[in-house]
Amino acid sequence: MVKLRLKRMGKIDKPFYRIVAVDSRKKRDGIYLESIGYYDPKTEPLTLKIDVERALHWLNVGAQPSDTVNSLLKRAGILEKKHNLKTKPDAETVKQEEKPASKPEPVTEPAQAQAQAQAQESSPVDQEDLAE
Repeated sequence: MVKLRLKRMGKIDKPFYRIVAVDSRKKRDGIYLESIGYYDPKTEPLTLKIDVERALHWLNVGAQPSDTVNSLLKRAGILEKKHNLKTKPDAETVKQEEKPASKPEPVTEPAQAQAQAQAQESSPVDQEDLAE
């Protein structure tokens, strides 16, 4: 199972963390699949940078965030975006639901005559050629 969790880096008493996608069986600071951002709690205000596209990708494929990463994703607004993408229907499906499939209107004789007249006017063939 893939998890989104923090990887500790930095010196003693000066930690910062990378937010990484990692196999759940790996160590905290072991090899990770992908780094999607970083978090520095020591700065004032704290520094948080997350690649939104990659975070959404990992969440959509089933990665489970740790408790701390979950709160950081909420703070960055990524969980809200994920929720909106799931609940918000596509614009195309909304248009299809609003407009029921209408039957084509039957062509009346005056409309047919008008269409033929327009076709004859736009055709490059002369009327004399048609008479022959």
